[in-house]
Amino acid sequence: MRDTQGARTVMSRQKLRLGFIGAGWWAAEYQMPWFAARDDVALISVCRLGQAELKLVRDRFGFAHATEDYRELLTQELDAVVVASPHTLHYEHARAALEAGLHVMVEKPICTRARDARALAALATSTGRHVLVPQGWNFTPYVRQASRLTRAGAIGEVRHIVCQMASALGDLMAGQPMVETEGQTFRPPATTWADPARAGGYGWGQLSHALGVMFALADAQPAIVSAQMGRSPSGADYYDAIVATFTNGATAAISGSATIPKPGGARHDRSKGYQIDIRIFGSAGMLLLDIERERLEIRRNDGQDTVIPMRSGDGDYPASAPWQTFVDLTLGRTDENPMPADLAAKTIEVLEAAYRSANEGGRCIHIADL
Repeated sequence: MRDTQGARTVMSRQKLRLGFIGAGWWAAEYQMPWFAARDDVALISVCRLGQAELKLVRDRFGFAHATEDYRELLTQELDAVVVASPHTLHYEHARAALEAGLHVMVEKPICTRARDARALAALATSTGRHVLVPQGWNFTPYVRQASRLTRAGAIGEVRHIVCQMASALGDLMAGQPMVETEGQTFRPPATTWADPARAGGYGWGQLSHALGVMFALADAQPAIVSAQMGRSPSGADYYDAIVATFTNGATAAISGSATIPKPGGARHDRSKGYQIDIRIFGSAGMLLLDIERERLEIRRNDGQDTVIPMRSGDGDYPASAPWQTFVDLTLGRTDENPMPADLAAKTIEVLEAAYRSANEGGRCIHIADL
């Protein structure tokens, strides 16, 4: 029977009873095979639209129950759900799961409205349930170590941030089939990734990753945001130029681009297909993180510098690291969540304000008004 008394874990059971709300490309190609292979997870129920597709997913991964209605899924005996539905449905699905007493792993972006993100964070606290957003780089040992150091004062008070991310996803953000997914069971739909009316575009789809890392490393609250955006053929944002001011007066220049060349051929050895470069300047020093070139340093004004080692391959996207953490959280093996709802809410505040600003000629948007 589901625990409704606010306990944060399901330690009394050896297996996590898991449901999936959403079973498209990412969930079916990557997440479900990983969870299905574990001996401490039982796949109980799955929800997606389309009877043929739903049956395929149910049979392939051995779900005990399948439905096209997420409300029916929530009546099953579950401990937790993965929300992998389209971006604009994340809030509705995550909120319903929390209200049903379940732990929730909700894909990024956690939702598309700042007020909804804050509501999910408050609901997670009031229900005593975990909400984890699987933004993989936040879960790497090097980002976690750097976060502990900066929050302990290693660079002092944040004064300025430069945050740049770029990806080889020009096809996806233009509404074309993503080359890398050819031959897979499902492919990323243009309605999710390239329709600006449905939170498609580089900001929601990719820059949210870099913002998650940025806020893990910089303890700062956004206050004012303005932005300009360059558009893809579908009208979604290809390029993002964002200026942010924080409540302590610090500033940030945040950049996104969807159109670096695809890795392959002669380029394969010099490009991972994405870049994240974050530099945080503080009153006592600075932090430098370059995920593509695998370099992480804290340089202090007093000369007491720290180099956090990154081995070859450490910059690769660690897709399963947050999934492992979610299992460990819900089974009581850890209490550390590198991407909880309150941290994710900051990324949504910046992104919602940026899109609103870009659509209104670059006007400054106050976070307090969102």
